[in-house]
Amino acid sequence: MTESAPRARGRPRSAGARAAILAAARQILDEGGITAVTIEGIAARAGVGKPTIYRSWPNAHAVAMAALLSVAERIDEAPSPRSAVTELKRQLRGVAAVFGTRMGRQVAIMIASSSAETELSKSFRNHFIFARREEGRAIIARAISQREIRRSIDIDVALDMIYGPIFYRLLMGHGALDGQFTDAVVDHALRSWTPA
Repeated sequence: MTESAPRARGRPRSAGARAAILAAARQILDEGGITAVTIEGIAARAGVGKPTIYRSWPNAHAVAMAALLSVAERIDEAPSPRSAVTELKRQLRGVAAVFGTRMGRQVAIMIASSSAETELSKSFRNHFIFARREEGRAIIARAISQREIRRSIDIDVALDMIYGPIFYRLLMGHGALDGQFTDAVVDHALRSWTPA
């Protein structure tokens, strides 16, 4: 008789429970903002016990961040276009779509008004802002290799040029944050990036 593989400790995580938890967190974020998100509230709305939540996340803020990132992941599911510039526009549209929701705006404004050293701020920077920036770096590098963008540009400055306007408009609230705006940001940047 062959030995079976050892069983992992603890109860198996349910994909259905995870989806319900993230959906509940998104709903609470949208309704009341980050301060309304509690483990108790998420558990009640998702129909799960608090231990189920704590098996995957250490606190309510971590669940809130995972809920926000799950929105971004759904936007990223489309296949990459052949043109790197087109892909860059699509990526910026995705960022705008995340922050264009009430949930996204509330999270971003809360982050901006809090200490940069809080766990939520660090998680937001590492898992969303820096991740998107590195994606942008790879896209710009591909655009350079495809000769859509000239090789001599400073990539870090270029990244600040395209992501900076999104967060400025998000925090100031003086205009729409949508795909039309982010396309215009890229188009303006390209005037100084494209080969002569």
